[in-house]
Amino acid sequence: MSLGNALRLAEEHGMDLVEITPNATPPVCRIMDYGKFKYEESQKKKQARKNQAKVVTKEVKFHANVGENDYQIKIRNIRSFLADGYKVKISLQFRGRENAHKELGQEVIDRVCKEVADVANIEQQPKLMGRNISGMLGPKSNK
Repeated sequence: MSLGNALRLAEEHGMDLVEITPNATPPVCRIMDYGKFKYEESQKKKQARKNQAKVVTKEVKFHANVGENDYQIKIRNIRSFLADGYKVKISLQFRGRENAHKELGQEVIDRVCKEVADVANIEQQPKLMGRNISGMLGPKSNK
């Protein structure tokens, strides 16, 4: 159909002539209400953003010489965060003379990973970066 006929037909129906595929030979056009089309597209995008899952990360910090009671409380907190569906970042920071005994910090982090292995997946292996060791735990899927 010629451009003039298409424009006239669109005007008779009170709609717009919208070019769909400009690179085709001949170009493909469509008669539609462009304002309504744009509104529906924006509503779809808004709904997609609304349904998007937000990943919340909680952080639990340790030290190389953490006391047993503090350690147990932090493990309990990690378990509750994982049960609620949060990701948990575990981090250990060395202070002062603790830097000379990085193996003690590594033992604490390894112990944490072993104790929560039944409810957590290790998403990022704990690794040493400067004065910190950090890793990421995620909840085990129910599948």
